[in-house]
Amino acid sequence: MGGLTDDQVQRFQRDGFLVLESFASPEEVQRLRSRAEELVDSFSPESVSVFSTKSQTKSTDQYFLESASNVSFFFEEDAFAEDGSLRQAKALSINKIGHALHDLDPEFCSFSRSEKVAAVLQSLNIRRPLPVQSMYIFKQPKIGGEVRPHQDSTFLRTDPPSVIGLWWALEDATKQNGCLWALPGAHAQGVARHFIRKEDDTVTFDKDLPEYNTEDFVPLEVPSGSLVLLHGANVHFSYSNTSPQSRHAYSMHVIEGAPGTNYLPDNWLQRRSDLPFEPLAMPQAA
Repeated sequence: MGGLTDDQVQRFQRDGFLVLESFASPEEVQRLRSRAEELVDSFSPESVSVFSTKSQTKSTDQYFLESASNVSFFFEEDAFAEDGSLRQAKALSINKIGHALHDLDPEFCSFSRSEKVAAVLQSLNIRRPLPVQSMYIFKQPKIGGEVRPHQDSTFLRTDPPSVIGLWWALEDATKQNGCLWALPGAHAQGVARHFIRKEDDTVTFDKDLPEYNTEDFVPLEVPSGSLVLLHGANVHFSYSNTSPQSRHAYSMHVIEGAPGTNYLPDNWLQRRSDLPFEPLAMPQAA
């Protein structure tokens, strides 16, 4: 519960990411996985929303925008046949669940708002951590889609920048099933582009995606239960999962909620007025 060591903080500041193995216990991992399975089982889609990082502005619909305040379900791009039917079972076709699990589902809320999570953020000098987004990511076998190089602060903007990503492996993440790849030190270059929500509720990027040499990235192959911390300006991606093994993960993004840091009004993610962001309870000094 003591948070990060000085060495771990220095490595995070140097590289823009940090791996903490065995952060989540096997029992916590199983509870999250079982709860995600229950959510998918109870999900009966009235409309279909597909998640894509290849054509994000085109695929962003009202269902996606409203997911900021909901527990919503998004299908893989390759989940459907030409006639619109699912190629395989619903449970093997969902890309992710998002984006308010950490507030609306008791199991995910308990895990996301634990004392040990708050202690890590306190170690990174986040004075009033506000979780703003959470996702359960399935990375389905054979069809788990590519996630192109990006920075989390492209999609969640504060002034000054303050985003921290927390990504938990709920299964072993390997190069075969689509582990994260991170670019060491890239955060020092700042945020390359921004994802803007306009007054008419359409979204757009303000710049084109920069070109990155994938040979400069390092694979983050981590065992189940590991926590990967990501600086908001770190550049990371994952390849498609063409293996027969899924790569379940849970992620949450946190911003600084203390006075002096502002969550910008042109962020795509805007909560309903009856569901404001709520800070984590910070550990009390002994």
